[in-house]
Amino acid sequence: MSIRPWVVVEAPDSRGLRRVTVGGETVGSAWSSDELRKILGRLGWPQDMDLEDPASLCWRGGDSGTWPDRAWRRRAVMVLMMAGLIASMALSAVIGWPDASGALTFGQRLTGVLFVLSGVVQGVAAVAALDHWGRRQFQASGAIVLLGVLIALATDSLLLFMWLEEMEFTPYVLVFMPLWCWSFWALCLLVRNRSWKGVPQPKRFAAGVVVTALLTGISLVYSTMYQPATAPMHFTLKADFGTSRLDRSVPFVQVPLTLYMKNTGGIPVYIINDIYAVRARGALYKRYPGRKDLEFEWQNSVGKRSEEAENYVRKLRYTLMSSGHFYGPGARIEAGQEYTLKHVFQLPKDARYDTVSVDLRISYMRKDRGKLDVEEFETPHYSWRKESGRYYCDPAKGCSRTVIYHARVRHNNNLVNLTRRPRYVTAIWSPVRDPRSSISPYDFRGGKGFLREEQREMDRYGAADVSLRSEVSLAELLKASGV
Repeated sequence: MSIRPWVVVEAPDSRGLRRVTVGGETVGSAWSSDELRKILGRLGWPQDMDLEDPASLCWRGGDSGTWPDRAWRRRAVMVLMMAGLIASMALSAVIGWPDASGALTFGQRLTGVLFVLSGVVQGVAAVAALDHWGRRQFQASGAIVLLGVLIALATDSLLLFMWLEEMEFTPYVLVFMPLWCWSFWALCLLVRNRSWKGVPQPKRFAAGVVVTALLTGISLVYSTMYQPATAPMHFTLKADFGTSRLDRSVPFVQVPLTLYMKNTGGIPVYIINDIYAVRARGALYKRYPGRKDLEFEWQNSVGKRSEEAENYVRKLRYTLMSSGHFYGPGARIEAGQEYTLKHVFQLPKDARYDTVSVDLRISYMRKDRGKLDVEEFETPHYSWRKESGRYYCDPAKGCSRTVIYHARVRHNNNLVNLTRRPRYVTAIWSPVRDPRSSISPYDFRGGKGFLREEQREMDRYGAADVSLRSEVSLAELLKASGV
């Protein structure tokens, strides 16, 4: 008869799992007596062996009936923990991937990469949860789960904080709010169970978590606040009138005009609206006896387009001679890029004007703040055509004829996109009126409150205007043409 080594069943741990040793060597662990029989059966013991036989088994911390494991509860916690970590992993990927793959600046790409890596850690933590609520064959599984939950809580807290600034409903609210509640519950559970036990060097692990959190926070602040604030925009605009020529077939003088633009700043931009307008100015001139001081006559020279004041001038009037787009809505101009437009306009040979001026105005949006759907924005919609749909406005009812450009804009920090309603860029253009541009949720409710909201969105996306006005005397223009 062979002598078998003594089997020792250790006391149950905090989860109810009992370690089994044979001859001083660990051979497995069991949640129940059935699992104990399977372990011993693989080692050659009979399946119907007597578990109460003290000659074969030694029970510590309880007898053969002490199996405190609640399998359904343990598995439910494990499933809930894995589901939350997998959902958090997907959310981190949704946040980070657009910035990691398509952001303009290095800081924004780095932030996106950190969110993607956070998602990878959460995925690993979801796998580690199987071991941590299982047999814990890997000592650091609890610490990895804790790290994944901390990342989830930090991400969801950041999203919740940003959402509270505007409190606008987005589909992602239905994701990160429940995840915030889950991550808070999961953290409390892991801290209560001291899940970091088993980590060889817990202090280094904690230090690594802190350093990672600091790097992520610094990168986020740098990409969203510091870098946009320290990268100002600069444009150079020029306008030159060329040598005029008398048209041989009609009584008009042709005047060449050269318009120039250069992005001298360090950030590429989208042009969201632009216009050039050439106007000729006419006036009545009269001397007022006894009054030569402009202080007494300025109101007589004020025109409709500007508060100009000149001595001996009355009834300023401006006639629009030529107008059009300069660069085009939706066009992009990179840092250092320049553009020149050469245009010829006509003046009547016998016109009674004294000066000719050109106004150039450009509205732009910084590419480091947002990404514009250029293909959609470049499509014009004509307000007087019924096929324009929602942009149609009947001229018979007093609506002005305008060209409308409209498209979605996405912030380059994807956290903003997830916590705000969609924003749209709208540009309204007419050759006879000043162009208008706005960034808004496309509500058009009107009112001072909405105007403030529009201005806030314009500032958020770095939208601004740059303009130039150049004026020349008509006598100088006509001198070269011999008129």
